[in-house]
Amino acid sequence: MKKIRVAAVAGLAVAATFALTPYAEATPTTTYWTPASSDIQPYGVYHLGVDNYFTVGRKAQRGDLPTDVGITVGILPYEKLQMEVGIDLLEPSTDPLYFNAKIGSPENALFEGSPALNLGIFNVGTDRKSAVDDNDGRTDYNIIHLMFGKTIPMGLGRIHAGVYSGNGKTLVDKNGDKENTGYMVGWDKGFSPAKDVDGSEYMSWILAADYASGKNAIGGGGVGIYRYFTKNISFLTGPVWFNEPSVVGVNESAKWVWTTQLDVNF
Repeated sequence: MKKIRVAAVAGLAVAATFALTPYAEATPTTTYWTPASSDIQPYGVYHLGVDNYFTVGRKAQRGDLPTDVGITVGILPYEKLQMEVGIDLLEPSTDPLYFNAKIGSPENALFEGSPALNLGIFNVGTDRKSAVDDNDGRTDYNIIHLMFGKTIPMGLGRIHAGVYSGNGKTLVDKNGDKENTGYMVGWDKGFSPAKDVDGSEYMSWILAADYASGKNAIGGGGVGIYRYFTKNISFLTGPVWFNEPSVVGVNESAKWVWTTQLDVNF
């Protein structure tokens, strides 16, 4: 959240497979649709996410996109260097397991005024077979991303930006051509401060938006709103649109879906 150009026949087979295979993000800490976020799970804190995507009464090519149930946890006990690892289960799908990891530093950690910086990988699937031999298609997207994040002055929220590069055999356009690099941007802003039962403050509403370039399986973005019921329990909802709908698994006429995402820290 990569290297070798495929032969023409294999590339077309991959494209044909992904045109029929629903796709959903299997990600580390995200802003909305993409991991365009400088946040990393704190040490010892587990994050449970349940993400659903609905075609809202329109036809998908093989049903709705799969539900993503993921667990992410922070594993480094340092203030200025943080790391998280995670695993996602996408169902229904033939090869449902994906892995992710991210390491980085928060704002002001490197020097006064420094941006947040992190390096990560996501959508590391377990199926590495060629689509020529496997009608379900391979799932090793192996997307590496480098992200920067910074708080905007005057209370305008936070901006996140970076680049990504994935497996050129799986990140392809609808014609099977390699489309495995691009950029990601994200923005979020909290509203309505509240206090938790332990007295700690949090924002009870957060507006979020992000976008990933590329006519591939992750290209697209969305705008939505988080409702934090406590500092550790939130619900996100809003639309997600795609740069190349047929690669994701929805019809060309249905360029967007509606997402609901439940998130719990414990």
